[in-house]
Amino acid sequence: MPFKQLGLSEPLLRAIKEQGYTEPTPVQKEAIPIILAKRDLLAGAQTGTGKTAGFTLPMLELLSRHKPHAGKPVVRVLILTPTRELAAQVAESVALYGKFLPFKSLVIFGGVKVNPQIVALRKGVDIVIATPGRLLDHVGQKTIDLSKVDFLILDEADRMLDMGFINDIRKILAILPKTRQNLLFSATFSAEIKKLTDSLLKSPAYVEVSGTNTSSEQVTQVIHPVDKEKKRELLSHLILQGNWKQVLVFTRTKHGANRLSEQLEKDGITSVAIHGNKSQNARTKALADFKAGEVRVLVATDIAARGIDIDQLPHVVNFELPNVPEDYVHRIGRTGRAGNFGEALSLVCIDEKELLENIEKLIKKDIHKFVVKGFAPDPSIKAEPIQKKGSRGSNNRARPSNRAPSSRGQR
Repeated sequence: MPFKQLGLSEPLLRAIKEQGYTEPTPVQKEAIPIILAKRDLLAGAQTGTGKTAGFTLPMLELLSRHKPHAGKPVVRVLILTPTRELAAQVAESVALYGKFLPFKSLVIFGGVKVNPQIVALRKGVDIVIATPGRLLDHVGQKTIDLSKVDFLILDEADRMLDMGFINDIRKILAILPKTRQNLLFSATFSAEIKKLTDSLLKSPAYVEVSGTNTSSEQVTQVIHPVDKEKKRELLSHLILQGNWKQVLVFTRTKHGANRLSEQLEKDGITSVAIHGNKSQNARTKALADFKAGEVRVLVATDIAARGIDIDQLPHVVNFELPNVPEDYVHRIGRTGRAGNFGEALSLVCIDEKELLENIEKLIKKDIHKFVVKGFAPDPSIKAEPIQKKGSRGSNNRARPSNRAPSSRGQR
């Protein structure tokens, strides 16, 4: 089915053609007609399924069908994302597909100067892509007017709840017009997501592309059992022996990401770490260098990796398994995107046995285990429990209520 049959107008079709796309992905095929029919939508879609275009294209189409408000533009579309990187990615998508349309868009997040955002808002914008914290800063300073919002889109809603944004989301919902179209996209569904859905969506249509809480069929998954002290050595061995050129590696903590990146550099492997403590400019440069192939390894925490969108990323490595099993699904979803195949390797020590069991229970499959020659675990080593209390905070998942306003929404 070509995009034309989905009911999109010529300016959008031209922009799609410029991007080299000819046929919509399954989520686009299902979601676009529903959104164009002005229905609320709950979409279960993993990263890499084309979900961003799945809401961006029909949103732009509906905007173009309605007469704009007289005078300067007003905010008619609000897209909320959990992280700066994802906000930037969505903003890029809006700009690319809206290239031949007259709408102005603005991305709003923390970690950068607020004044340019205020100036742009004063001039008028049609579409705002924002992280919740910085958006509420603007609301508090009365630098943004959300009274004319027609569309609310929550992207990666599960991650927003996971990061402790539920109260911020409720505050935002309370100031939006009651009559609007709501779209909610989530890679995984939890009781909290279902609760949010019930309070937010009105008689929604439901789209699910591949089972939620499942891992992509495009990704080959392997577990390499190894002692904790030999993980870094094994990782360097795999990268060098396999001549891997582009590898995304996950650690649990910011400190662990920094340490591992430094160790890989000592092994002669170009590496850079990204996490919540890095400035936005540093994170943007690190990601650009990684995409350009100037850096072989990008070491990231779960939060910082949201929004990393590389169609042909071949390797994802879990240097440490996540404490939350759903995060495993998100991590390995960074590879095997846009129809390409990918490989997800996990270096698992005896301490992580319970974490692995929880992941396999969630994805409803046993992951293949393969011991790399020379790295067999020492059977005499006893498991030490992994400290889980406060682990979410170690990656900046929740924002303390007493944080200064200027730092809000940095993720």
